[in-house]
Amino acid sequence: MSSAMGAESGPESGADGKPRPATVGVPRETAVGERRVALVPLVVGKLRSRGVTVVVEPGAGLGAAIPDESYVRAGAVLGDPWKADAVVKVSPPTADEIGRLRAGAVLVGFLSPLTSPQTVAALRAGGVHGFAMESIPRISRAQSMDALSSQANVAGYRAVLLAATLLTRYFPMLTTAAGTVKPATTLVLGVGVAGLQALATAKRLGARTTGYDVRPEVADQVRSLGAQWLDLGIEAAGQGGYARELTEDERTEQQKRLEEAITGFDVVITTANVPGRRAPTLVTETAVAGMRPGSVVVDLAGESGGNCALTTPGQTVVHHDVTITAPLDLASSMPEHASELYSRNVVALLELMLDDGGMLVPDRDDEVLIGACVTRPVAGEED
Repeated sequence: MSSAMGAESGPESGADGKPRPATVGVPRETAVGERRVALVPLVVGKLRSRGVTVVVEPGAGLGAAIPDESYVRAGAVLGDPWKADAVVKVSPPTADEIGRLRAGAVLVGFLSPLTSPQTVAALRAGGVHGFAMESIPRISRAQSMDALSSQANVAGYRAVLLAATLLTRYFPMLTTAAGTVKPATTLVLGVGVAGLQALATAKRLGARTTGYDVRPEVADQVRSLGAQWLDLGIEAAGQGGYARELTEDERTEQQKRLEEAITGFDVVITTANVPGRRAPTLVTETAVAGMRPGSVVVDLAGESGGNCALTTPGQTVVHHDVTITAPLDLASSMPEHASELYSRNVVALLELMLDDGGMLVPDRDDEVLIGACVTRPVAGEED
């Protein structure tokens, strides 16, 4: 992406010929299993205070238990969102949805630019200005827009609750008249936002927690949550807060050491991802076979292939008497708060594009917008 985002279509004009404030459309999500909505009533007022008209498709919030009436009370209008100046979504748009966007419109959402080139190509062909929430730079001033982190927080929390449901043993230590039950031991592999939330949640439930990551700088964060740090002696700190891809020799040694460590845990939660690549295998079949019967592996990297060699993305399976589950889009299973957090991320990004009069005029020199922009409304230009 170059430093210029290309020519802008400019603000729309009203009947009097004067530029009018922007309209923002909120469609109902159509992806299978997607229950979130891109904007909740709580943030509609913030946009309305800038003069922006929010158009919500009827039923858009039902998956998140938000009735249409709540949007109306917040100041939104029910109607067709696809002709708005800016359309905000959660899941990537379908080809049909892209075809409903007007040329020069702005689309904000998870667009999968690294793994779905056909979506990016269709947006470009349609003259749509696409901003991918997952491409927002991880810099201080963009923290309020970091949707990857807000949704990972939800996923990390839900992963522990899922593990506790599937585990055949208690999480906390219990002292009863029949004797004392030892606490479950939980290992979290990949200590980003999801991993840290998983460690914190498992600790609250009374488990003995341990974290591992190839980035040694996160060890202090793990210990601050009352968890132990698993040191395998392999480091792979990368750029932008992500781990770099390990070399073949490093992967081999990592797997060998992890296999030995994993067998001592009741629950293993994996969160390791490398953007645009298949998820690394951290939990081998040998490691699973060495775990106690009734143990659980929750693989949060299922959408990119999985961190466990025995993972079946989107399913719960049992191998060697160990339950392995790889839920897809786990954040969507807690749609109310996931939508609320995502809405705040979206509004923070939109505010960078709005001028004082509420008109949509993206600053082509803003580093956040440059990083998030994946398509421009000028045919023939390259990103």
